[in-house]
Amino acid sequence: MLDLSTLVALAEADADGWDSDAGLPDEVIRLAARLGVFGIDQPTEYGGLGLGPGELGAAAARLGGVCTALRSLLTVTGVVTAAIQRWGTAEQRATWLPRLIAGEAVAGFAVTEPGAGSDLSAVCTRIEPGPGGHRVHGRKLWITFGQAADVLLVLGRAPNGPVAALVETDRPGVVVEPVRGQLGLRGCRLAHVSFEGVHLPADRLVAPAGFGLSHVASTALDHGRFTVAWGCVGMARACLADMTAHVSTRRQGDVALADHQSVRTRLGQAHAEVEGAWALCERAARERASQSPGRIMATVLAKYAAGRAAASVSQRAVQALGAVGCAPGSRVARFFRDAKVMQIIEGADEVAEVVLGDHVLAAHHGSRADRE
Repeated sequence: MLDLSTLVALAEADADGWDSDAGLPDEVIRLAARLGVFGIDQPTEYGGLGLGPGELGAAAARLGGVCTALRSLLTVTGVVTAAIQRWGTAEQRATWLPRLIAGEAVAGFAVTEPGAGSDLSAVCTRIEPGPGGHRVHGRKLWITFGQAADVLLVLGRAPNGPVAALVETDRPGVVVEPVRGQLGLRGCRLAHVSFEGVHLPADRLVAPAGFGLSHVASTALDHGRFTVAWGCVGMARACLADMTAHVSTRRQGDVALADHQSVRTRLGQAHAEVEGAWALCERAARERASQSPGRIMATVLAKYAAGRAAASVSQRAVQALGAVGCAPGSRVARFFRDAKVMQIIEGADEVAEVVLGDHVLAAHHGSRADRE
């Protein structure tokens, strides 16, 4: 049984402080682990809860509705455990999954580089054979919880193609540079990480060279999009609730804000966006649970719609709350900043639109061929 009430209550009280100070504290990470957050959809044999996509999505939405940093912690752990569970060796699963699920080690996902954002085929980090294993040379940017991570799943390039590897951050040559003051995700303890000839034993590669992007990273990114989608719809719901509460009690002179037709129109628009995104997230969960061939596209669509809903509804909420929405400690202002970042990571809007457009064309040509 997953009970997030303690964690949610803590976030409701302290999330603004985490956002403005040094980020999500270590003790909160440990609490999340004790409550089972890191093993929601992982097998019980490794200490997970063995729950399905629906339960995972609901947890991401609940955490996303109070603190993006907490939802991001769920996401980054999930992308790494999903990749290890799907593509790791039996020894890697036995070694890493229990530690990550129990919170004994914090995970990070290191893919983005100065010249490789949406196009991960352009990564330049090298993971090359060396004495006794491999050597890692390169630099990764914007690693969520990179400041706290004990191990990173790193996407790089080997002589035989893209490769993914598990790199402990206490290895000589790993240099962690904290990032602060960015637009959003300020509680996520972001970091840039450099790898200066880092030695890796041979057993740290996850899947053979050539499978790093098409298999390992794609599995991780798909899992990430799913929880980001649910986290975004949780944000959007929270912003709609704050907006509704404000206009229901706020007055301009003798007139309640809710009496303005334009205000009710914005509430209606926001409600439609939230409900539409929520329905698409539920559909994505059903597709994943049934292992439908359309599950990946359903997740892309859900993430796209939920990210746009979070950005749009948070903007409407800030506008409706006025000075209250812009004041220090405003949840809608924090979500407004976070939502903009959510439209960029785990598949930028523009990339998703191309993918969805290609899907529409493929479906059209397929149905046309069936008719002919």
